[in-house]
Amino acid sequence: MNFRSTRGKEKGVKSVEAIVRGIAKDGGLFVPDSFPRVYEEIINKKGASYEDIAYLVISKFFTDIKIRELKGAIKDAYTDRFKVEVVENFLELYHGPTCAFKDAALLFLPQIMKRAKNIIGANEEIVILTATSGDTGKAALEGFKDVEGFKVVVYYPKDGVSEIQRKQMITQEGDNVHVIAIEGNFDNAQTGVKNIFGDEELKKELLEKGFRLSSANSINIGRLIPQIVYYFYGYIKLIENGKVKEGDKINVVVPTGNFGNILAAYYGKKMGLPIDKLICASNENKVLTDFFNTGIYDKRRELILTESPSMDILLSSNLERLLYEISNRDSEEINKLMDSLNTNGVYEISESMKENLSDFYGDFATTGEVYKAINEVYVKKNYLIDTHTGVAYVVHKKYVEKTGDNKEVLIASTASPFKFPRSICNSLGFEVDFMDDFKVLNTLFEESKNEIPESLSNLEKKKVIHTKTSKIEDMKKSLKEYLGVE
Repeated sequence: MNFRSTRGKEKGVKSVEAIVRGIAKDGGLFVPDSFPRVYEEIINKKGASYEDIAYLVISKFFTDIKIRELKGAIKDAYTDRFKVEVVENFLELYHGPTCAFKDAALLFLPQIMKRAKNIIGANEEIVILTATSGDTGKAALEGFKDVEGFKVVVYYPKDGVSEIQRKQMITQEGDNVHVIAIEGNFDNAQTGVKNIFGDEELKKELLEKGFRLSSANSINIGRLIPQIVYYFYGYIKLIENGKVKEGDKINVVVPTGNFGNILAAYYGKKMGLPIDKLICASNENKVLTDFFNTGIYDKRRELILTESPSMDILLSSNLERLLYEISNRDSEEINKLMDSLNTNGVYEISESMKENLSDFYGDFATTGEVYKAINEVYVKKNYLIDTHTGVAYVVHKKYVEKTGDNKEVLIASTASPFKFPRSICNSLGFEVDFMDDFKVLNTLFEESKNEIPESLSNLEKKKVIHTKTSKIEDMKKSLKEYLGVE
């Protein structure tokens, strides 16, 4: 299996090269040459563990990594560190060290990247640059901390994450990690990181000093591919739980901002997984909802800070990979669309591309609707969901009401409710005004009788290590200062 750029200038790239580099030389995203069918092979592995299914999926793409090395990466990433559970129809993806779905990919990425680096003989120290809307940053820091040969630099919007997300990042230990708050929003942070990757002069200067840039955002194929595993594993659990029979089609609902998680489900469908509709759930930043309903992607709007902050995004990077598929892999068309987005902040896809979007349905949820949903699920099922999962739950209800399609569903539950305790308490009517977020955390525990995840229970007492802030225009300067490159 080789990889190619969505923008056409690179083909035949080995997986190890794509993983280490993160982004193609022409600014495009790496995609696999094809999508091997794996459903029949997986469905015959009754009782397979998450690690077993991960190997079956990932090995189809990273074919230039020896079996022993690949299995070692999966074992080191997941054993006793991450698990997936299906409760009712919720695909719980947050049972990892940072209590968010991104752990699955960001525990695996350092392990596979370390091995890929050795295979290609890269001697430089790899600097992982990450912009985060809340969860990716902590997961990258946790995954890469103290991994030899790597440094991690995380940029997060100073006022655009929850207090618990912020505290998770600024207390991160590790000799090779650095966290910077930027005076702007997530899109500013993501654009700043992309600009650094696009600065050939800077990259050359860093290489001369022994540093090579790479990414832990979901633009890195080494992070995207492991997310496909969720959906195969979830489908098997639905069979085991008696919800569906083998081969029955299901719908999948994903709360999304950067489009990586739902793209992984789409890739799963292309690999034979019986998914009917991919339901894309947005919050008030409904740029994706508008895109699926009109074929026009228009980021020229104000970013709204919501209570599902990991979705507060107007520039969905991974959508480029979907555009590539629905354009029948027309790189020329992708370049036109991306140029229009960069120049004008908007593009419209062709009629034939719109027809190829039939796998998807897009809708959005307001904060009020999310609060009501969290309350409804708790009262009816005695089950806690977070604000992002609440968005998915609302949009799924809207989909069923509009279409009458009530087939079995997997709703991606992407974060622990304890990461957003104030929002959950407010939804459930627990009185938490004038309390700090950590007292709110304890209130949620006391009132709901749900256990606080261990990694959050002692967070309040952790020492603040990272206090650096930066203006948007100084992101490059702050990176050079950290690396000692003047």
